[in-house]
Amino acid sequence: MKDTQPQDALRTEARIARGALHLLRKDLFEDAFAFRPMLPLDDPAVPGWRQRLPKRVRHYGRWAPHIVLVCAAVANFLLGISATLERGGSYGFLHTPSSLGFSLLVAAPVVLVLFRPVGAFWVSFAGFGLAMLDTAFGAYDATWPMVSLPTHVVVMALVVLRTRPRLALEMWVVTIVAGGILSTATGGFGYRELFALAVPSAFILTAAAAVRAWREERRHVVETQTVTAEERSRRTLLEERATIARELHDVVAHHMSVIAIQAEAAPYRVEHTPPELATSFATIRENAVAALTELRRILGVVRSEDPDAFAENDPEAPQPSLAQLDGLLESVRGAGLTVEAVVTGAARPLPQGVELSAYRIVQEALSNTLRHAPGAEARVEVSYVLGGIGLRIVNGKPSRLATPSPGAGHGVLGMRERVQMLGGEMTADHTEDGGFEVAAFLPVSAAGEAQS
Repeated sequence: MKDTQPQDALRTEARIARGALHLLRKDLFEDAFAFRPMLPLDDPAVPGWRQRLPKRVRHYGRWAPHIVLVCAAVANFLLGISATLERGGSYGFLHTPSSLGFSLLVAAPVVLVLFRPVGAFWVSFAGFGLAMLDTAFGAYDATWPMVSLPTHVVVMALVVLRTRPRLALEMWVVTIVAGGILSTATGGFGYRELFALAVPSAFILTAAAAVRAWREERRHVVETQTVTAEERSRRTLLEERATIARELHDVVAHHMSVIAIQAEAAPYRVEHTPPELATSFATIRENAVAALTELRRILGVVRSEDPDAFAENDPEAPQPSLAQLDGLLESVRGAGLTVEAVVTGAARPLPQGVELSAYRIVQEALSNTLRHAPGAEARVEVSYVLGGIGLRIVNGKPSRLATPSPGAGHGVLGMRERVQMLGGEMTADHTEDGGFEVAAFLPVSAAGEAQS
């Protein structure tokens, strides 16, 4: 037991070390020079100072961070040249002819942060290493480190602001460890500059990491609020639809109840009622009662928190299917529509959603024929084919003596939505003889047929 505990502690420490090295490799080495451009300012709430700019220059305010960094790079370049020229001739590790190259090495990372932030750190790190070597092999003149080391700290802070907070610790550790190794290898030169860099840079990178973490948290809060607002709007819309459905039920149910009562009482108010008239009144009453039943079922689904459970547990609200197609045809025939039905293929049970959608499409198409083509004949074709079911409802030209009812086109739209929901196809258009044709195909998978 005594030997096991130290071994477990060593394994835990080894896992922690491997995890830290993995993060370090992922953040600083993998795709270090990947192209990650900094986008212009888009959120008008963040740069409020842009609202006070003239209209002509307000658009360019979006590029303010880019302009500031480019100006800082130019200033760094001029400062680097000035610092190296002051050292003169071949004095120190750097030579005057090389002042242009080393000044570019100081200025380039500031601009590179805009496009390749992690790569900018490594370019700046190279300048930092050369500054440490110059301190060791030069005459201990701190002119070059005074330019390079502060630039390296600024570049690390900008990289943190552009990437993620944990890079602050990783870059700081890499810089200080590398600086310590260089100082030790050169006989202890540069310890003073390294210590002067370590403490302030730790505070600066901590502040940059805190700002970056705050910005990420703020963005997360904004996204959460946006999602919450969308959910609230969607819930409000559903509540409004439920209210409209209840109001529609109250209005339509009242009138349908009156129609059913009047149709039931009408034959008794006339002596010697003809059988055809009594049959018509009975058909009217049956349709009114059926409509009331459908309205109550739909309203129950709207009010229920679990519509599927409601539909399954309510024995008085069966879902219509193609098995009731004959009853639907008899109903429209009783309303005066001459309709012919043709079924091809071997009839078989289909999934409930397909059965319901097929029934509703036929019902809506025949209802449109009654409203918009009175006096016309209709034909319903149901084709059971491999992989689904085909529907075709076509009517002829309406009678000249009849007046079609105006429509808003919602019936055809509802049929299209049902077909699209099942992944099918549908066409609805006028025929050459002045009639109208609705054709739809509802696909059924083999698994769906097996379940049905």
